[in-house]
Amino acid sequence: MGYERIAITDEAVKIVEQLKENYGELIFHQSGGCCDGSAPMIFEKEDMYLDDSDILLGQLSGVNYYMNQDQFEYWKHTHLTVDITKGRGSSFSLEIPLGIRFIIHSRILTEEENTALNK
Repeated sequence: MGYERIAITDEAVKIVEQLKENYGELIFHQSGGCCDGSAPMIFEKEDMYLDDSDILLGQLSGVNYYMNQDQFEYWKHTHLTVDITKGRGSSFSLEIPLGIRFIIHSRILTEEENTALNK
């Protein structure tokens, strides 16, 4: 059975699709505490510099989702679901001008998920 670290709500997918139409290729990155804390942020693909310390967690609506390795150490035992909420965040994420922001809901991985994902 395949397990995933991340998921996305239907409401958040609609926003991602809208942003893809407006900006083209995108990338998600979960920050390590700057600005909106540890919020998922979405950028134009060329505007985000990734290096060897960034870990690909998966894809959401065709958009790669990365997290820095140091941040991943705190989150590796959780499943993340990206959602949206009304209100402006204080980041540079592309959804901010829409009056919404991405947030995450998290839960601890089950034993089976943890064994499969954290070998």
